[in-house]
Amino acid sequence: MTRLLIAAPSPVVRAGLEALSASNPALELAGSFADLTSVEALRPDVVLAALSLADLAPAANGHLPAYVLLTGDEQPVWTAEAVRLGVRALLPRDASAAGILAAVEAAAAGMAVVAPADLEGLIRAGPQAPAAPETALTPREMEVLRLMAEGAANKNIAWKLSISEHTVKFHVASIFAKLNAGTRTEAVTQGVRRGLILL
Repeated sequence: MTRLLIAAPSPVVRAGLEALSASNPALELAGSFADLTSVEALRPDVVLAALSLADLAPAANGHLPAYVLLTGDEQPVWTAEAVRLGVRALLPRDASAAGILAAVEAAAAGMAVVAPADLEGLIRAGPQAPAAPETALTPREMEVLRLMAEGAANKNIAWKLSISEHTVKFHVASIFAKLNAGTRTEAVTQGVRRGLILL
């Protein structure tokens, strides 16, 4: 029996995923929530979540469930960060019921679900060396980079993070230096290539 936890901000989406899980007798619903705050306490085998990669966090107690993410992206992109956080399947929000259940079963069995197009991309990319420790971004720089990827201007980033615009400029300059980028586009591109952010 696979213990499944469902996480989605929308009650309608949660209800649909709950009904879907009930259709498979091999699944035991551990809980259904708007976010992931109950994952550590309930320790499910698989988390089926209609959330973004940014909503995931490293396991604090060593228990890392397998994540099946339903993303809003038309073509979800695999990253090293996704794999590190336990993601075993990236599916579009309009994935079929059969496809979602198959991904949950595969994740429970310790396998990953990769679309043919993603597989070709992963093979072409080959293994990538992790960023050198001295060029690793700080948690705050990661937040700034994610907001840059969303197209936010310095003023908006400052407002969202409750910091000054001057501090944002400092972080942006540091990100440029660490990622060897000259523009915001280059910085975001490098962030995606290194698996730091998911577009």
